[in-house]
Amino acid sequence: MKKIVEERKDIAFYIKMLPLVKIHPGAYDKAKAIACEKSLILLDDAHQGKPLPKPNCETRVVDENIRLSEKLGISSLPTMVFPDGRVISGYKDAKSLINLIGN
Repeated sequence: MKKIVEERKDIAFYIKMLPLVKIHPGAYDKAKAIACEKSLILLDDAHQGKPLPKPNCETRVVDENIRLSEKLGISSLPTMVFPDGRVISGYKDAKSLINLIGN
């Protein structure tokens, strides 16, 4: 994501925190902590397995994301939803993602 944003200033990512609580214990609180802080640093820390602080706010955004993912049938991460409605799941390297996005 960072590589793409550096290369293509016309591309933006909107990150929705969706904890897979059935396979990742503690994911819900981690997702809330990241959402509360709106922090890419905490997101990176979570991906590196570093401990995160407890959520410091009351937010329903994670619960809303869970409901939205259920409604859209999204059950794996990462999942990308493109402006044209395409839904693509699974990791993609920067070059592949730029090709999917196009010009």
